[in-house]
Amino acid sequence: MNDTSRPSRTAATARNGDEPSQALRRLGSRAHQLRAALRAADHYNSQDQADDRNTGSWLTSSAVTLAVDLAADIDSLARSVKEGAADAALQQAVAAARVRAHQLNASARAADHFLDQDNVDDRETGSWLIAGALSLAEKLAAELDDSVAPARKLAA
Repeated sequence: MNDTSRPSRTAATARNGDEPSQALRRLGSRAHQLRAALRAADHYNSQDQADDRNTGSWLTSSAVTLAVDLAADIDSLARSVKEGAADAALQQAVAAARVRAHQLNASARAADHFLDQDNVDDRETGSWLIAGALSLAEKLAAELDDSVAPARKLAA
């Protein structure tokens, strides 16, 4: 899980005057990593072999950790943007990313829970939730990518 006793690298650099576009770019790259982990989990969870499904379950658990950390770092960025004199468009973009990150976190956690069950119906539910989490990850990554360009213009 996320260690909230230490500030994240993204949050710390945002507080130290880092450009919002750089923080958003780092968050976007981590969102793409999360998307890739969920895509791989979706692939392996759909396989017939038990070893493949175990790999998919492990990838899902890894994605949960990534999602928790990403949501926490976006929360930190949202606080620093809110406290600073940031543009309203940037604040809105970060707030939207924050909502999406928490939706993604909840979906990944639920998928992980259902995939750990022995019941076939629960595992199918987990597979469906992985697909939903993947869709949310794709949207979050795209939203963060789209928010970098306007933030860069503001900094200039």
